[in-house]
Amino acid sequence: MTSIRIGLCQWKIGAPTGIAGWAARLEREVAYAAGQGARLLVMPEYAPLEAAAGEVADLEGELVRALDGAEAMLEAARAVAMRHQVWLVPGSLAMRRGGQVVNRAPLIAQDGRVAFQDKHVMTRFEAEQWGVSPGAAPSVFETDFGRIGIAICFDSEFPALVRAQVVAGAWLILVPSCTDTLRGFNRVRVASAARAMENQCFVAMAPTVGEAPWCGTLDANRGHAAVFGPIDKGFPEDGVIAQGTLDAGEWVFANLDSASLESVRRDGQVRNHLSWPQDPPPCPVLVPA
Repeated sequence: MTSIRIGLCQWKIGAPTGIAGWAARLEREVAYAAGQGARLLVMPEYAPLEAAAGEVADLEGELVRALDGAEAMLEAARAVAMRHQVWLVPGSLAMRRGGQVVNRAPLIAQDGRVAFQDKHVMTRFEAEQWGVSPGAAPSVFETDFGRIGIAICFDSEFPALVRAQVVAGAWLILVPSCTDTLRGFNRVRVASAARAMENQCFVAMAPTVGEAPWCGTLDANRGHAAVFGPIDKGFPEDGVIAQGTLDAGEWVFANLDSASLESVRRDGQVRNHLSWPQDPPPCPVLVPA
């Protein structure tokens, strides 16, 4: 049984300041959240791309600068995590991997160790405009507060991906996200809530927010952070543990305890986690007689 105080950043995209400016902002944000007692901090998908923005929106140039600066961004984030002694997902990075471009979310331990979760299913923008390739299949991370998983944005919309992480022992799924419309945001929000319900686990999402016309990739950003749990006794009736203000730059905090999940999985009104079919059942075709 483990517990953790989590902080989710609604990262409002700022003006171009380069890697140094982004790193300084990350330092301030992490210092604030650590001061609120959070030990696991989550920034949104592609939030570090703020460091790759130029004076005018330029999709191709932003991708090149993001790829060239990825290692420097990662090292800056490692230094911040170690200084403040937190576990940190600094957002996701466009990175080169085996001759391809992938979207990778680092999980940085408080001692600076790093492991990555790749985005596995690409959006049309990533595949058609940026040439981002599907990354590695879902994994789980071993931490000092138990096993957790990361499902980057669109990946949260595919039940089998998150289910694989839960079966491997993850009790908390992190969803760093970046959506430019309320429809996109609500797809990820509804998916995150559904994954929490059907797996009787916690799912925590953190989005980019705000308008940034100087950044071709992050020009429009809608959403709010939220933490979802099972919709069962001992939890809120709508499953919402915490949520932020739509489109505001702010932090959302929640105290999460895996023991509450063990209790509801064992003695809830329903047992979604236990009752999940091991294999899809046969689906016959019926013809009305």
